[in-house]
Amino acid sequence: MCCREVRAILVRASELRSREVININDGRKLGNIIDVDIDLESGKLRAIILPGPRGMLSLFSRSDDVVIPWDRIKRIGQDVILVENRPSSSSPSR
Repeated sequence: MCCREVRAILVRASELRSREVININDGRKLGNIIDVDIDLESGKLRAIILPGPRGMLSLFSRSDDVVIPWDRIKRIGQDVILVENRPSSSSPSR
């Protein structure tokens, strides 16, 4: 039998916010994390939340935020977070 090595990563939410999120499907920059969804009972991260794309008519309006579930996060690196995001919910690069 072969086992996949699992390494625990201890990262503060503030450290995650400074890393740019990139979609590995098309290489687009999705932005930076604005919030996280944590299961309060287990303490596990359920999803990261990115700002939605900005509206065309206003600098301040946005569509709904983009929620990326934990199972779509493929790699947390020193500078970037690589995710596998479906094209229909990807925001344009900024």
